[in-house]
Amino acid sequence: MSARRASCMCGGLSLTCEGEPFRISVCHCLDCQRRSGSSFAAQVRYPAEQVTVTGEARVFTRTAESGHASEHHFCPNCGCEMWYVARPFREMMAIPIGRFAEPGFPAPEYSVYESRKHAWVAIAGEATEHYD
Repeated sequence: MSARRASCMCGGLSLTCEGEPFRISVCHCLDCQRRSGSSFAAQVRYPAEQVTVTGEARVFTRTAESGHASEHHFCPNCGCEMWYVARPFREMMAIPIGRFAEPGFPAPEYSVYESRKHAWVAIAGEATEHYD
């Protein structure tokens, strides 16, 4: 696979991801619903060493109810979140799939926090693992 490119809305911050992602998932937790502004969040995780960042990013650190911190990196111009780093994959950059603007992106392999999933949501494709 060649490199995939993700960018913010204004184009001031972009990511070039080499190789294949470590994980493709959707999350239905309430924090991801708030973070994405949607009924769930879809993200891909790449090892940080496979990602080249071009442009300036700002960071917002949030502490979850669990007490664990997550770092959210966003464009200072248009405000788009470009990636976040959180447990359990601290060495991975979780990048919203929509930042790639690639309709043929592979389907998620994981669907997590399904107890919080909206009843009208159905994830197409064959997620191989489901977690609550």
